[in-house]
Amino acid sequence: MQETARLYGVLDRRLEDHDFLGGDDYSIADMASYPWVRSWQKQGQDIEAFPSVLRWMQDIEARPAVRRAYALGEEINPGNGVVMDEEARRHLFERR
Repeated sequence: MQETARLYGVLDRRLEDHDFLGGDDYSIADMASYPWVRSWQKQGQDIEAFPSVLRWMQDIEARPAVRRAYALGEEINPGNGVVMDEEARRHLFERR
């Protein structure tokens, strides 16, 4: 978790002076990073400790296309976010 907090710190510093990761414009860097940052709770992070990241997340969440995409994701995959049991994890990740 400490390594993850460092990454959040890097993002927070970058976003202090910029609206988005690449500067003033929304870009592929934001699109790629947002889903990872969105799961901050599962990563054991206190998002309040990273105010610039929180502001950035809220700005991205407010984008109509992002709202549509996540709504569609919930419609297509309503079980998303369900915690896997050990048997499911073994089947999914076990090396053969």
